[in-house]
Amino acid sequence: MLDNHAKLVKVIAASEGIVGRKKLQKIIYIMKKLGLPFEEKYTFYFYGPYSEELSLRIEELTNLGFVSEVKEKKSNYYQYRYQVTEQGEDFLKHSNTELPPEISIAKQMKEQSSRFLELVSTMLYFDHLPKQEIEQKVQEVKAKSNYTSEDIEQAWDYINSIKK
Repeated sequence: MLDNHAKLVKVIAASEGIVGRKKLQKIIYIMKKLGLPFEEKYTFYFYGPYSEELSLRIEELTNLGFVSEVKEKKSNYYQYRYQVTEQGEDFLKHSNTELPPEISIAKQMKEQSSRFLELVSTMLYFDHLPKQEIEQKVQEVKAKSNYTSEDIEQAWDYINSIKK
Protein backbone atom coordinates (compact mmCIF):
# COMPACT_ATOMS: atom_id res chain seq x y z
CA MET A 1 0.00 0.00 0.00
CA LEU A 2 2.78 2.43 0.85
CA ASP A 3 4.96 1.17 -2.00
CA ASN A 4 5.88 4.63 -3.33
CA HIS A 5 6.67 5.79 0.19
CA ALA A 6 8.95 2.79 0.75
CA LYS A 7 10.85 3.58 -2.47
CA LEU A 8 11.63 7.07 -1.21
CA VAL A 9 12.73 5.80 2.20
CA LYS A 10 15.01 3.29 0.44
CA VAL A 11 16.62 6.04 -1.65
CA ILE A 12 17.23 8.22 1.42
CA ALA A 13 18.64 5.19 3.27
CA ALA A 14 20.87 4.20 0.32
CA SER A 15 22.14 7.81 0.19
CA GLU A 16 22.80 7.87 3.93
CA GLY A 17 20.66 11.02 4.03
CA ILE A 18 20.09 13.86 1.59
CA VAL A 19 20.55 17.57 2.26
CA GLY A 20 18.19 19.87 0.39
CA ARG A 21 14.64 19.70 -0.89
CA LYS A 22 15.74 20.68 -4.38
CA LYS A 23 18.47 18.05 -4.38
CA LEU A 24 16.00 15.35 -3.31
CA GLN A 25 13.60 16.40 -6.08
CA LYS A 26 16.35 16.26 -8.70
CA ILE A 27 17.77 12.92 -7.54
CA ILE A 28 14.37 11.21 -7.76
CA TYR A 29 13.64 12.82 -11.13
CA ILE A 30 16.99 11.77 -12.61
CA MET A 31 16.53 8.24 -11.29
CA LYS A 32 13.06 8.14 -12.84
CA LYS A 33 14.51 9.30 -16.17
CA LEU A 34 17.09 6.49 -15.91
CA GLY A 35 14.20 4.03 -15.82
CA LEU A 36 13.96 3.37 -12.09
CA PRO A 37 10.37 2.68 -10.97
CA PHE A 38 9.26 6.03 -9.56
CA GLU A 39 5.70 7.10 -10.31
CA GLU A 40 5.73 10.75 -9.24
CA LYS A 41 4.54 13.16 -11.93
CA TYR A 42 6.76 16.15 -12.66
CA THR A 43 6.12 19.55 -14.19
CA PHE A 44 8.63 22.21 -15.11
CA TYR A 45 9.00 24.84 -12.42
CA PHE A 46 11.46 27.56 -11.30
CA TYR A 47 14.28 25.14 -10.49
CA GLY A 48 13.58 22.63 -13.24
CA PRO A 49 11.48 19.48 -12.91
CA TYR A 50 9.34 19.51 -9.75
CA SER A 51 6.86 17.02 -8.29
CA GLU A 52 4.13 18.13 -5.92
CA GLU A 53 3.44 14.42 -5.31
CA LEU A 54 7.02 13.92 -4.13
CA SER A 55 6.76 16.91 -1.77
CA LEU A 56 3.54 15.51 -0.30
CA ARG A 57 5.02 12.00 0.10
CA ILE A 58 8.05 13.39 1.92
CA GLU A 59 5.73 15.37 4.20
CA GLU A 60 3.74 12.20 4.88
CA LEU A 61 6.94 10.25 5.62
CA THR A 62 8.04 12.89 8.13
CA ASN A 63 4.57 12.93 9.72
CA LEU A 64 4.68 9.13 10.00
CA GLY A 65 8.09 9.39 11.64
CA PHE A 66 9.85 7.31 8.95
CA VAL A 67 12.05 10.19 7.79
CA SER A 68 13.37 13.08 9.83
CA GLU A 69 13.45 16.54 8.31
CA VAL A 70 15.82 18.91 10.07
CA LYS A 71 15.77 22.59 9.11
CA GLU A 72 19.30 24.02 9.14
CA LYS A 73 20.11 27.71 8.94
CA LYS A 74 22.74 28.62 6.38
CA SER A 75 24.15 32.12 5.91
CA ASN A 76 21.07 33.62 4.23
CA TYR A 77 18.69 30.70 3.75
CA TYR A 78 17.44 27.45 5.27
CA GLN A 79 18.05 23.97 3.99
CA TYR A 80 16.50 20.67 5.00
CA ARG A 81 18.32 17.48 5.94
CA TYR A 82 16.51 14.17 5.39
CA GLN A 83 17.51 11.02 7.28
CA VAL A 84 15.76 7.67 7.74
CA THR A 85 14.68 7.18 11.35
CA GLU A 86 14.57 3.93 13.36
CA GLN A 87 10.85 3.76 12.61
CA GLY A 88 11.73 4.14 8.93
CA GLU A 89 14.22 1.26 9.18
CA ASP A 90 11.48 -0.90 10.77
CA PHE A 91 9.07 0.16 8.02
CA LEU A 92 11.56 -1.01 5.38
CA LYS A 93 12.03 -4.37 7.13
CA HIS A 94 8.29 -5.00 6.73
CA SER A 95 8.08 -3.65 3.19
CA ASN A 96 8.09 -5.93 0.16
CA THR A 97 9.07 -3.03 -2.09
CA GLU A 98 12.03 -3.86 -4.29
CA LEU A 99 14.30 -1.43 -6.06
CA PRO A 100 17.12 -2.42 -8.40
CA PRO A 101 20.75 -2.10 -7.25
CA GLU A 102 21.02 1.04 -9.39
CA ILE A 103 19.52 3.06 -6.53
CA SER A 104 23.06 3.18 -5.23
CA ILE A 105 23.57 6.00 -7.74
CA ALA A 106 21.61 8.23 -5.35
CA LYS A 107 24.57 8.27 -2.96
CA GLN A 108 26.86 9.39 -5.76
CA MET A 109 24.35 12.01 -6.98
CA LYS A 110 24.00 13.59 -3.55
CA GLU A 111 27.66 14.60 -3.79
CA GLN A 112 26.84 16.80 -6.78
CA SER A 113 25.71 20.39 -6.24
CA SER A 114 22.01 21.22 -6.42
CA ARG A 115 22.82 23.67 -9.20
CA PHE A 116 24.46 20.92 -11.27
CA LEU A 117 21.60 18.46 -10.64
CA GLU A 118 19.18 21.21 -11.66
CA LEU A 119 21.03 21.51 -14.98
CA VAL A 120 21.15 17.74 -15.53
CA SER A 121 17.46 17.27 -14.69
CA THR A 122 16.48 20.19 -16.93
CA MET A 123 18.41 18.66 -19.82
CA LEU A 124 16.74 15.30 -19.20
CA TYR A 125 13.32 17.01 -19.04
CA PHE A 126 13.81 18.09 -22.65
CA ASP A 127 15.41 14.82 -23.80
CA HIS A 128 12.74 14.36 -26.46
CA LEU A 129 14.48 17.16 -28.41
CA PRO A 130 17.71 16.95 -30.43
CA LYS A 131 20.89 17.75 -28.48
CA GLN A 132 21.35 21.25 -29.90
CA GLU A 133 17.72 22.17 -29.15
CA ILE A 134 18.11 20.87 -25.59
CA GLU A 135 21.07 23.18 -25.10
CA GLN A 136 19.13 26.14 -26.56
CA LYS A 137 16.13 25.33 -24.37
CA VAL A 138 18.32 25.18 -21.26
CA GLN A 139 19.81 28.60 -22.06
CA GLU A 140 16.30 29.93 -22.62
CA VAL A 141 14.53 28.57 -19.52
CA LYS A 142 17.55 28.83 -17.23
CA ALA A 143 18.92 32.17 -18.46
CA LYS A 144 19.25 33.50 -14.90
CA SER A 145 21.39 30.50 -13.91
CA ASN A 146 24.13 31.57 -16.34
CA TYR A 147 25.15 28.03 -17.28
CA THR A 148 28.29 28.09 -19.40
CA SER A 149 29.00 25.85 -22.37
CA GLU A 150 31.49 24.05 -20.06
CA ASP A 151 28.69 23.45 -17.53
CA ILE A 152 26.52 21.99 -20.26
CA GLU A 153 29.34 19.82 -21.60
CA GLN A 154 30.03 18.57 -18.07
CA ALA A 155 26.32 17.75 -17.69
CA TRP A 156 26.34 15.77 -20.96
CA ASP A 157 29.35 13.80 -19.75
CA TYR A 158 27.59 13.14 -16.46
CA ILE A 159 24.36 12.02 -18.17
CA ASN A 160 26.33 9.65 -20.42
CA SER A 161 28.19 8.22 -17.43
CA ILE A 162 25.03 7.47 -15.41
CA LYS A 163 23.12 5.99 -18.34
CA LYS A 164 25.57 3.10 -18.54
